[in-house]
Amino acid sequence: MISEPELVGGGGFERPEVLTEAPPPRPPRAHRPWLWALGGAVLASAVWGGGLYAYERGEPAGPDLAGYKEVDDLCRKAKMEALAEVLGKLTTSAEMPVMDEPALHRRSCSVSFGSPETGYQGSVMYTLHKVTDPGPEFGAWGKYYELKDPIDGVGEKAFFDGRGGEGGEFRVLDGQVEIELSLYRQYVTDEDGNVVQETEPVDLSGIEVPMTQDVLALMAALKK
Repeated sequence: MISEPELVGGGGFERPEVLTEAPPPRPPRAHRPWLWALGGAVLASAVWGGGLYAYERGEPAGPDLAGYKEVDDLCRKAKMEALAEVLGKLTTSAEMPVMDEPALHRRSCSVSFGSPETGYQGSVMYTLHKVTDPGPEFGAWGKYYELKDPIDGVGEKAFFDGRGGEGGEFRVLDGQVEIELSLYRQYVTDEDGNVVQETEPVDLSGIEVPMTQDVLALMAALKK
Protein backbone atom coordinates (compact mmCIF):
# COMPACT_ATOMS: atom_id res chain seq x y z
CA MET A 1 0.00 0.00 0.00
CA ILE A 2 1.33 3.39 -0.96
CA SER A 3 0.97 5.93 1.82
CA GLU A 4 0.61 9.66 1.51
CA PRO A 5 3.85 11.58 1.28
CA GLU A 6 4.96 13.04 4.58
CA LEU A 7 4.48 16.74 5.01
CA VAL A 8 7.81 18.53 5.11
CA GLY A 9 7.73 21.67 7.18
CA GLY A 10 9.46 24.94 6.35
CA GLY A 11 12.63 26.02 8.02
CA GLY A 12 16.06 24.94 6.86
CA PHE A 13 19.42 26.56 7.55
CA GLU A 14 19.42 30.31 8.31
CA ARG A 15 21.55 32.55 6.11
CA PRO A 16 24.43 34.30 7.93
CA GLU A 17 24.07 38.04 8.22
CA VAL A 18 25.89 39.97 5.52
CA LEU A 19 26.50 43.73 5.75
CA THR A 20 25.39 45.26 2.48
CA GLU A 21 23.64 48.39 1.32
CA ALA A 22 20.93 46.40 -0.53
CA PRO A 23 18.38 44.66 1.65
CA PRO A 24 18.66 40.86 1.66
CA PRO A 25 16.21 39.02 -0.60
CA ARG A 26 12.95 38.02 1.05
CA PRO A 27 12.62 34.28 1.79
CA PRO A 28 10.22 32.41 -0.50
CA ARG A 29 6.64 32.26 0.66
CA ALA A 30 5.79 29.05 2.42
CA HIS A 31 3.17 26.83 0.77
CA ARG A 32 -0.07 26.47 2.61
CA PRO A 33 -0.03 23.15 4.54
CA TRP A 34 -3.56 22.27 3.48
CA LEU A 35 -2.55 22.46 -0.18
CA TRP A 36 0.30 20.03 0.45
CA ALA A 37 -2.07 17.65 2.27
CA LEU A 38 -4.66 17.82 -0.49
CA GLY A 39 -2.05 17.16 -3.17
CA GLY A 40 -0.71 14.17 -1.25
CA ALA A 41 -4.16 12.69 -0.79
CA VAL A 42 -4.98 12.98 -4.48
CA LEU A 43 -1.67 11.42 -5.49
CA ALA A 44 -2.03 8.46 -3.14
CA SER A 45 -5.59 7.84 -4.26
CA ALA A 46 -4.62 7.95 -7.93
CA VAL A 47 -1.91 5.36 -7.47
CA TRP A 48 -3.94 2.95 -5.34
CA GLY A 49 -6.07 0.80 -7.61
CA GLY A 50 -8.06 3.53 -9.34
CA GLY A 51 -8.83 5.23 -6.06
CA LEU A 52 -8.82 8.66 -7.67
CA TYR A 53 -12.22 7.94 -9.19
CA ALA A 54 -13.56 7.04 -5.78
CA TYR A 55 -11.92 10.15 -4.30
CA GLU A 56 -13.60 12.43 -6.84
CA ARG A 57 -16.96 10.91 -5.95
CA GLY A 58 -16.28 11.48 -2.26
CA GLU A 59 -15.93 7.75 -1.53
CA PRO A 60 -13.05 6.07 0.31
CA ALA A 61 -10.61 4.16 -1.90
CA GLY A 62 -10.69 0.41 -1.34
CA PRO A 63 -8.43 -2.51 -2.26
CA ASP A 64 -7.97 -3.58 -5.86
CA LEU A 65 -10.37 -6.47 -6.56
CA ALA A 66 -8.42 -7.43 -9.72
CA GLY A 67 -11.56 -7.84 -11.80
CA TYR A 68 -13.42 -10.15 -9.42
CA LYS A 69 -17.12 -9.36 -9.06
CA GLU A 70 -20.06 -10.23 -6.89
CA VAL A 71 -22.00 -13.17 -8.36
CA ASP A 72 -25.44 -14.69 -7.98
CA ASP A 73 -24.83 -17.63 -10.31
CA LEU A 74 -21.88 -19.46 -8.77
CA CYS A 75 -23.29 -22.87 -9.70
CA ARG A 76 -23.50 -21.86 -13.36
CA LYS A 77 -19.94 -20.57 -13.35
CA ALA A 78 -18.55 -23.66 -11.57
CA LYS A 79 -18.58 -26.01 -14.57
CA MET A 80 -16.12 -28.54 -13.07
CA GLU A 81 -15.51 -30.11 -16.46
CA ALA A 82 -12.16 -31.69 -15.53
CA LEU A 83 -13.59 -33.44 -12.46
CA ALA A 84 -16.64 -34.58 -14.43
CA GLU A 85 -14.37 -36.42 -16.85
CA VAL A 86 -12.93 -38.40 -13.94
CA LEU A 87 -15.95 -38.88 -11.65
CA GLY A 88 -18.98 -38.68 -13.93
CA LYS A 89 -21.66 -36.17 -14.87
CA LEU A 90 -21.81 -32.96 -12.81
CA THR A 91 -24.98 -32.00 -10.99
CA THR A 92 -25.17 -28.69 -9.13
CA SER A 93 -27.74 -27.67 -6.56
CA ALA A 94 -28.42 -25.67 -3.42
CA GLU A 95 -26.77 -22.40 -4.39
CA MET A 96 -26.72 -20.28 -1.26
CA PRO A 97 -26.08 -16.53 -0.73
CA VAL A 98 -24.10 -17.11 2.45
CA MET A 99 -23.29 -13.43 3.03
CA ASP A 100 -23.94 -10.11 1.34
CA GLU A 101 -22.41 -7.27 3.34
CA PRO A 102 -20.48 -4.11 2.37
CA ALA A 103 -17.26 -5.74 3.53
CA LEU A 104 -17.86 -9.36 2.48
CA HIS A 105 -19.56 -11.19 -0.38
CA ARG A 106 -19.82 -15.00 -0.15
CA ARG A 107 -21.59 -17.62 -2.25
CA SER A 108 -21.73 -21.41 -1.96
CA CYS A 109 -22.75 -24.18 -4.36
CA SER A 110 -23.22 -27.91 -3.78
CA VAL A 111 -21.92 -30.26 -6.47
CA SER A 112 -22.17 -34.01 -7.14
CA PHE A 113 -20.59 -36.26 -9.72
CA GLY A 114 -22.03 -39.45 -11.18
CA SER A 115 -25.02 -41.11 -9.57
CA PRO A 116 -26.91 -38.96 -7.01
CA GLU A 117 -27.01 -41.99 -4.71
CA THR A 118 -23.51 -43.37 -5.07
CA GLY A 119 -21.44 -40.61 -6.69
CA TYR A 120 -19.00 -38.18 -5.15
CA GLN A 121 -20.25 -35.05 -3.41
CA GLY A 122 -18.61 -31.70 -2.97
CA SER A 123 -19.00 -27.96 -2.57
CA VAL A 124 -17.63 -24.72 -3.96
CA MET A 125 -17.26 -21.56 -1.86
CA TYR A 126 -16.43 -18.11 -3.24
CA THR A 127 -15.54 -15.26 -0.85
CA LEU A 128 -14.83 -11.71 -2.00
CA HIS A 129 -13.23 -9.52 0.69
CA LYS A 130 -14.08 -5.95 -0.26
CA VAL A 131 -12.34 -4.14 2.62
CA THR A 132 -9.79 -6.18 4.58
CA ASP A 133 -6.79 -8.28 3.56
CA PRO A 134 -7.62 -12.02 3.88
CA GLY A 135 -3.98 -13.12 3.62
CA PRO A 136 -3.09 -13.62 7.31
CA GLU A 137 -6.31 -15.50 8.07
CA PHE A 138 -5.94 -17.65 4.95
CA GLY A 139 -2.66 -19.00 6.25
CA ALA A 140 -4.13 -19.64 9.68
CA TRP A 141 -7.15 -21.54 8.29
CA GLY A 142 -4.85 -23.57 6.05
CA LYS A 143 -3.00 -24.81 9.11
CA TYR A 144 -6.27 -25.50 10.93
CA TYR A 145 -7.57 -27.68 8.09
CA GLU A 146 -4.15 -29.32 7.70
CA LEU A 147 -3.68 -28.35 4.07
CA LYS A 148 -0.02 -29.19 3.67
CA ASP A 149 0.59 -29.50 -0.08
CA PRO A 150 1.24 -26.18 -1.87
CA ILE A 151 0.02 -25.94 -5.47
CA ASP A 152 1.99 -23.64 -7.76
CA GLY A 153 0.53 -21.47 -10.48
CA VAL A 154 -2.88 -20.90 -8.90
CA GLY A 155 -3.56 -17.42 -7.53
CA GLU A 156 -1.35 -15.94 -4.85
CA LYS A 157 -1.34 -19.08 -2.70
CA ALA A 158 -2.98 -22.48 -3.04
CA PHE A 159 -2.98 -25.58 -0.84
CA PHE A 160 -4.39 -29.10 -1.22
CA ASP A 161 -4.94 -32.24 0.84
CA GLY A 162 -6.16 -35.60 -0.48
CA ARG A 163 -7.98 -36.58 2.72
CA GLY A 164 -6.42 -40.01 2.77
CA GLY A 165 -7.64 -40.89 -0.71
CA GLU A 166 -11.28 -40.26 0.24
CA GLY A 167 -11.62 -36.95 -1.60
CA GLY A 168 -9.83 -33.63 -1.76
CA GLU A 169 -9.71 -30.18 -0.20
CA PHE A 170 -8.41 -27.31 -2.35
CA ARG A 171 -8.14 -23.70 -1.14
CA VAL A 172 -6.92 -20.69 -3.09
CA LEU A 173 -6.09 -17.12 -2.17
CA ASP A 174 -5.96 -14.65 -5.05
CA GLY A 175 -5.64 -11.10 -3.74
CA GLN A 176 -8.97 -10.25 -2.12
CA VAL A 177 -10.60 -13.56 -3.11
CA GLU A 178 -10.75 -16.99 -1.50
CA ILE A 179 -12.02 -20.07 -3.35
CA GLU A 180 -12.64 -23.43 -1.69
CA LEU A 181 -13.35 -26.67 -3.54
CA SER A 182 -14.17 -29.76 -1.47
CA LEU A 183 -14.73 -33.33 -2.67
CA TYR A 184 -15.71 -36.42 -0.64
CA ARG A 185 -17.27 -39.89 -0.83
CA GLN A 186 -20.89 -40.40 0.12
CA TYR A 187 -21.92 -42.67 2.96
CA VAL A 188 -25.50 -43.53 3.91
CA THR A 189 -26.04 -45.02 7.37
CA ASP A 190 -29.01 -46.50 9.18
CA GLU A 191 -30.31 -45.35 12.54
CA ASP A 192 -27.65 -47.44 14.28
CA GLY A 193 -24.82 -45.83 12.36
CA ASN A 194 -24.15 -48.80 10.10
CA VAL A 195 -23.16 -48.02 6.52
CA VAL A 196 -25.90 -49.24 4.20
CA GLN A 197 -24.78 -47.47 1.04
CA GLU A 198 -21.58 -45.85 -0.04
CA THR A 199 -19.83 -44.41 -3.04
CA GLU A 200 -17.85 -46.93 -5.04
CA PRO A 201 -14.25 -45.95 -4.30
CA VAL A 202 -12.23 -44.49 -7.17
CA ASP A 203 -8.46 -44.16 -7.32
CA LEU A 204 -8.08 -40.46 -6.59
CA SER A 205 -4.31 -40.35 -7.01
CA GLY A 206 -3.51 -37.07 -8.73
CA ILE A 207 -7.03 -35.66 -8.19
CA GLU A 208 -5.39 -32.30 -7.47
CA VAL A 209 -4.71 -31.96 -11.22
CA PRO A 210 -8.38 -31.80 -12.37
CA MET A 211 -9.25 -29.82 -9.26
CA THR A 212 -6.58 -27.28 -10.20
CA GLN A 213 -7.91 -27.07 -13.75
CA ASP A 214 -11.46 -26.50 -12.53
CA VAL A 215 -10.42 -23.85 -10.00
CA LEU A 216 -8.46 -21.95 -12.65
CA ALA A 217 -11.48 -22.04 -14.99
CA LEU A 218 -13.71 -20.81 -12.17
CA MET A 219 -11.34 -17.95 -11.34
CA ALA A 220 -11.48 -16.78 -14.95
CA ALA A 221 -15.30 -17.07 -15.03
CA LEU A 222 -15.66 -15.01 -11.83
CA LYS A 223 -14.05 -12.02 -13.56
CA LYS A 224 -16.44 -11.99 -16.53
